[in-house]
Amino acid sequence: MKHSDDHTDHHAGHAHAKPAAEAVVRDPVCGMLVDPRAGKPTLQHGGHLYHFCSASCRDKFQAAPDRYVSAKDPVCGMDVARDTARHFLKYEGTGHYFCSSTCEGKFTAEPAKYLSGKPAVQAMPKGTQYTCPMHPEIIRDKPGSCPICGMALEPLMPSADDGPNPELVDFTHRFWVSAALSIPLLVITMGPMVGLPVRDWIGETTAVWLEFLLATPVVLWAALPFFRRGWDSILNRSPNMWTLISLGVGAAYLYSVVAVLLPDLFPHEFRGHGGSVPVYFEAAAVIVALVFLGQVLELRARERTGSAIRALLDLAPKTARRIAQDGSESDVPLEQVASGERLRIRPGDAVPVDGVVLEGRSSVDESMITGEPLPVEKTEGDKLTGGTLNKNGALIMRADKVGADTVLSQIVDMVAKAQRSRAPIQGLADRVSFYFVPTVVLIAIAAFIAWAIFGPEPSMVYAIVSAVSVLIIACPCALGLATPMSVMTATGRGAQAGVLIKDAEALERFARVRTLIVDKTGTLTEGRPQLTDVVTTAGISDDELLALAAGLEKGSEHPLADAIVEGAGKRGIAVPEVQHFESVTGKGVSGTVSGRKVALGNAAMMTDLGMELGDLAAGADALRSDGKTAMFVAVDGKPAGIVAVADPIKATAAEAIRALHDLGLKIIMATGDNERTARAVAQKLGIDEVRADMLPESKKALVDELCARGQGVAMAGDGVNDAPALAAADVGIAMGTGADVAMESAGITLLKGDLTGIVRARKLAQATIGNIKQNLFFAFVYNVLGVPVAAGVLYPVLGTLLSPMIAAAAMSLSSVSVIANALRLRAIKL
Repeated sequence: MKHSDDHTDHHAGHAHAKPAAEAVVRDPVCGMLVDPRAGKPTLQHGGHLYHFCSASCRDKFQAAPDRYVSAKDPVCGMDVARDTARHFLKYEGTGHYFCSSTCEGKFTAEPAKYLSGKPAVQAMPKGTQYTCPMHPEIIRDKPGSCPICGMALEPLMPSADDGPNPELVDFTHRFWVSAALSIPLLVITMGPMVGLPVRDWIGETTAVWLEFLLATPVVLWAALPFFRRGWDSILNRSPNMWTLISLGVGAAYLYSVVAVLLPDLFPHEFRGHGGSVPVYFEAAAVIVALVFLGQVLELRARERTGSAIRALLDLAPKTARRIAQDGSESDVPLEQVASGERLRIRPGDAVPVDGVVLEGRSSVDESMITGEPLPVEKTEGDKLTGGTLNKNGALIMRADKVGADTVLSQIVDMVAKAQRSRAPIQGLADRVSFYFVPTVVLIAIAAFIAWAIFGPEPSMVYAIVSAVSVLIIACPCALGLATPMSVMTATGRGAQAGVLIKDAEALERFARVRTLIVDKTGTLTEGRPQLTDVVTTAGISDDELLALAAGLEKGSEHPLADAIVEGAGKRGIAVPEVQHFESVTGKGVSGTVSGRKVALGNAAMMTDLGMELGDLAAGADALRSDGKTAMFVAVDGKPAGIVAVADPIKATAAEAIRALHDLGLKIIMATGDNERTARAVAQKLGIDEVRADMLPESKKALVDELCARGQGVAMAGDGVNDAPALAAADVGIAMGTGADVAMESAGITLLKGDLTGIVRARKLAQATIGNIKQNLFFAFVYNVLGVPVAAGVLYPVLGTLLSPMIAAAAMSLSSVSVIANALRLRAIKL
């Protein structure tokens, strides 16, 4: 690609740069960034202040402002304000403005494709499947409506390239048409109530025919999707909100049409004070407009619940800088990167795929993956995760995992699956909804009959108003949305904080858990043992003993052996070679180092060698009491000293344990380590109970025992040996730094192997279940109170019936309020 020299400006507005708190200020003519405090030329136009890099650009703008106010994104076709565009790129001397980093990345990869003059098309990828937000068991190969609830199906997996929701576009258009026709309808019908005698001016007959002409397009065209879904609900024998809406609107409109065209069919009971038959065209039209308003607000809110996935998808750049075999470099689309290829990561770039650093040193911001704010230093041999942000140094990496195998892709897949899962608490709403619609229809019929027989004149009009109001206000949409919207929002928020929820059931169960079992190694401790103490007897120095021990352990594969060898290296001690190395299972190792016979192991090994430990035994006990693992060293058949190794406790462990206690959890440590060391760690951290010397089957037995008591058990671990217990627990919590099998067995995965992640998960689970309960309470109470009011129970007190229009507004607002409450989870502090 041939770029202009304006490369610095391109990066200033690049998606990978950290967004500033203030808006971008850009010269709308040339596209350069302008400091508004630098005293550069400005110009007021259309109530907005524009900033320019020079008087020349200002003069160009002044001569033809409409040319420079906005530009069309060459990828998606959206209009972009030129002076505040964050994404700008010059290609072959021409500036291009983009609505997002996604469009900019696409253009960068294939500019010729988007400059060919063909209109941009946002299509879903081939093979996309669709599901219902409220009924995830419904999966279809193409868009449509849910056969159970009638809601529009959505893609199973949101895409960063998603265009506007077609249903939202369609419903918005229908809403504006409905609103434009409903407003004059309201003026004609309601004008006399506010001192505007429109009906007197144009005559009653003309007014009625105008109502008919204005309402008909609304009901027969705009409301067509409502009637189509209502009819489908009858064919599918699954009555839902569209059944009620279509019945209500259809009844009001058909009654009014017959009243206009065939008024003589109506008996005296239907006629008002002037002898004419009242019509309810305005109710039918305004109900449709209000339902569309509610649907538009709901669809917009639902789009925000998927913003977490789209934000995750947008973390990965759309191109990568590939280094060829001959050393040449080129930008290629991310889809073309293959495992094993070398990539250059420049300062400010996002890491494109998972891999390993081959050259360079830099700090990498992993906060969008782990939730941790501090950058992590990366150098040769360190792992890189796709989507993380390179801060200040240049790196060359080897691509190891690409496409669907990357951590980011797996996170997105897990979050999407969790958002489609159903929490057990949803069962209550499902059971109520199943009986709800038939019950409401019966109540509407009962209200109609009661008003027709016992109501005041015109009783039949009152009967129709009450029946239509009951049908409209009782739509069960809020009830059905109460749980899915909370789950979708919560799982997205969890992903942003490094907490991956496998399914909604895990989230609900974790909120009820009372006991948390944690492994020690890798969960409470770093999982990387370090040499802490060297204790010697008379006649041998610390360095000499450590050199002999390290030389012996050089032949061992035990994790503690690595700690001793590494500890010697850090002290600058040369590690000699070992000969005649022998390992004694469960006891220790022996061999010849620098011509001397050396043995290293536990007390049992020393006893087998016929040695008396004396004061060394007491010294070892003191070290173990401090949470260290003590090993005896014998040289030439005599006790020579002790080397002690400890697995350091994680810096955040103590604070996390306190927070978990505050959140109502009892903490049990289950470890394969010895009791003395385990109790020392537990005492430092304030853990409630210790189970030491635990084998994998012992940990599972402990989980089974506690579950049988009905305590509600969560198990946190990171190793293969933890997998059985993780699977057996009510909720398994896997540390993302551990084994894949542990993550497969868990309901919750923490991307950073840290107990603070469990604190976040607990807060998220409790907040989500609280939010769901609020939604369900609101939806239940709304319907319990709304239906009787619509049926007319307050008429004896107030002397009026609930207008069908007010019922429609209340119904729409109930769904919107449930979604708005669920969206509060996006801002929860974890």
